[in-house]
Amino acid sequence: MMVDERRIALNPAVELSYLTEGQQYTLLEAMEYNDATPSLAQAIKMKKFMQDGKLTDEVIQSIMQEEKPNQKEKPAFKDERITKLIPRSVPRGQETDFVVKALEFYNRHLQRQRSQER
Repeated sequence: MMVDERRIALNPAVELSYLTEGQQYTLLEAMEYNDATPSLAQAIKMKKFMQDGKLTDEVIQSIMQEEKPNQKEKPAFKDERITKLIPRSVPRGQETDFVVKALEFYNRHLQRQRSQER
């Protein structure tokens, strides 16, 4: 059903089909909670845990909370001249706000300088 609706890719779905019905329900809850579908690597990992008798609800939740490479936020700026000036303490996704505030501050500085020169 999820494959038909294109909510999950075929290859991960095949791997997940080996999970018990209860594990699949737990996975569905984890998918909804994390707003993410499992990657092929995550599906294979869950199948392996299941085969080893170690696939618990906690393991499913833990696997689904992993950050996947295709879901990582991309940097707001590609130009290294900009990125090297943004402190590492600025959280991901807030780089643009930081740069805008810095430019606003700099523009106020320039205006003060011009008004002092007059």
